[in-house]
Amino acid sequence: MSGKAKSGRKSGKLATLVVTLFLVALTIVWTIPTVGVLVTSFRDSKDIFSSGWWTVLPHEGWQKTGEIQADASLDLDQPITLEGKTADFNTWRVGVETRPGHLLKWVGNKRTRTLEVDEKKWIGFGANLTLDNYKNVLSAGEIKYKDGQGNEISRQGSNFGDAVLNSLAVAVPATIIPILIAAFAAFAFAWMEFPGRKTVFVIVVALLVVPLQIALIPVLQDFTHLDINGTYLAMWLAHTGFGLPLAVYLLFNYISQLPRDILESAYIDGATPFVTFVRLILPLSVPALASFAIFQFLWVWNDYLVALIFLGDQNRVVTSALAAMVGDKGQDWHLLTSGAFLSMILPLAVFFALQRFFVRGLMAGSVKG
Repeated sequence: MSGKAKSGRKSGKLATLVVTLFLVALTIVWTIPTVGVLVTSFRDSKDIFSSGWWTVLPHEGWQKTGEIQADASLDLDQPITLEGKTADFNTWRVGVETRPGHLLKWVGNKRTRTLEVDEKKWIGFGANLTLDNYKNVLSAGEIKYKDGQGNEISRQGSNFGDAVLNSLAVAVPATIIPILIAAFAAFAFAWMEFPGRKTVFVIVVALLVVPLQIALIPVLQDFTHLDINGTYLAMWLAHTGFGLPLAVYLLFNYISQLPRDILESAYIDGATPFVTFVRLILPLSVPALASFAIFQFLWVWNDYLVALIFLGDQNRVVTSALAAMVGDKGQDWHLLTSGAFLSMILPLAVFFALQRFFVRGLMAGSVKG
C-alpha cells in the first residue's frame, strides 16, 4: 500500500473520530437540560428551591433527622445563640453547623421558632423523588405543598387530566380525517384522468405557502355563522383544512411512484378504482401515511393558536392548560415541569411507534428508479 493511501486512510479515520466526538458532545449538551427538567418534575417542591437537580445523584450531603423548638425567651431581633453558636436570624435561615456533621436551620419565619436538624450522610441515587407533582398537576381539587422556606402553599389543581383527554379528542380525528381525504385526492391526482387535474393540483400545492394566520379571521367568521365555533367539530375542520395541502403533496409523491403494473392488473381483473384504492393503494402507502400522521399529530397536539381561537377556554387542551399554569403557577417549577413532561409522553409514543416508516415516507418520490 502506498504512503498516500495510508495517509488518506488515517485522515479519514481522524475525520470520523472528530465528527463522532462532536456529535457525542452535541448530544450531551442537548440532553442535559432535558434530563434536568425531567428530574425536577419528580423532586419535592421544597428541595427544588434549596438544591440543584444533580443532587439526586449519589453524594454526601445534609439530610433532615428531626426538628427542635427554640426557647420562647430568645430575643429574635438580636444575634441568636443556639448550641454554643451565635449568628443573626438570616444566617440561621441558611443553616449553621454547630459541630462537625450537625447543622441547624431555621424553618419559616421568626414566629415559628422551629429549627430543622440536619446531619451529613451519604445519600443514594434518587433520594426524595416523588410522584406527588404529577398527581397535583392532574388533580382538579385543592393541592398543598411547601416552598423553599417551609411555608405551606395551597393552590387549585390544574386539572391536566381533562386537558389531555380534550387534546386526544381533538388530535386523533384531526389526524385521521385529513389523511383519508388526502389519500383519496392523491390517488386521483396520480392515477385518474379528469379535466383540470394539473390545474387543481397546482392550486393545492400553492396553498402550502399561504400563512395560517391570514385565514383565521375568515374561517372564524364562517364558523360563527354556522354556530360551530367553540366545538370539537370546528377544531377538526380547521386542522383538516390547514393540513390537507401538505398531506396531498406528500402522499401524491409516494402514490405516483407505485408500479403501474399492479394497478393495471387490478383493473384487468375487474377491480373498480375504489376497490383498487382500498385493497392496493392504502396498504402500499403505509410509510407515507405514517409519516404524515406523525407530522399532523405533533402539529395538532402542540397547537396553541388554533385551539385558542376556535375552541376557547371552555374545553382546555394541553397547550392551553400549560399556558394557564405559567400564568397561575409561574414560580412552581415542580408543577410546570411535570405538566411539560405529561404533554410530551403521547407525542413521543406516537413518534417511536411510527418512526420505522418515517424516513421511507419522507423520501417518497425523491429518487426516480
